[in-house]
Amino acid sequence: MGTFSIWHWLIVLLIVVMVFGTKKLKNMGSDLGGAVKGFKDGMKEGGNKPEDGAAPVAGQVTSSTTAQAEKTTIDVEAKTKS
Repeated sequence: MGTFSIWHWLIVLLIVVMVFGTKKLKNMGSDLGGAVKGFKDGMKEGGNKPEDGAAPVAGQVTSSTTAQAEKTTIDVEAKTKS
């Protein structure tokens, strides 16, 4: 009861393929691979110190993007539930 045989895993695999289909599973695999590659590239770049003329670090807002954001920002008033 604690371990699963190869037949249990084959049945689970068959059900997953029937539910999602092979095309969607292929797309999920390539998306996952791209995410892992992007993560690895980000980790490599994170260890390097930026040079003087380098682009700003991700997450930092520059003055040009702030001016652009102010033009397209919609002001919404949040209401609290009492």
